[in-house]
Amino acid sequence: MEQYDIWLVNLDPTIGHEIQKTRPCVIISPDEMNHHLKTIIVAPMTTKAHGYPMRVKMTFQKKSGWIVLDQIRTIDKIRMMKKLGALNSNKTAEVKQVLLEMLVN
Repeated sequence: MEQYDIWLVNLDPTIGHEIQKTRPCVIISPDEMNHHLKTIIVAPMTTKAHGYPMRVKMTFQKKSGWIVLDQIRTIDKIRMMKKLGALNSNKTAEVKQVLLEMLVN
């Protein structure tokens, strides 16, 4: 499990407006955490979202959608089902820029 990998993740159970069900998620926690802790930080992906400034538009597995950085969450690794791919360097740079603007403003 490496930073910026895309994994299929079971996000249920959820509460309120949290993104739910099993869906692709981008790992955003750094590799040092990913290799030593039993938890991981992810951002869910969805095809049904609005273009808010904290979301990164992308195409994955021939579907247009969004990386929903306003819904980042820490999960136990047992929720991780299988690796689906990884972000390319352009999308990685976009994610980094949005996270920087969101969290270090």
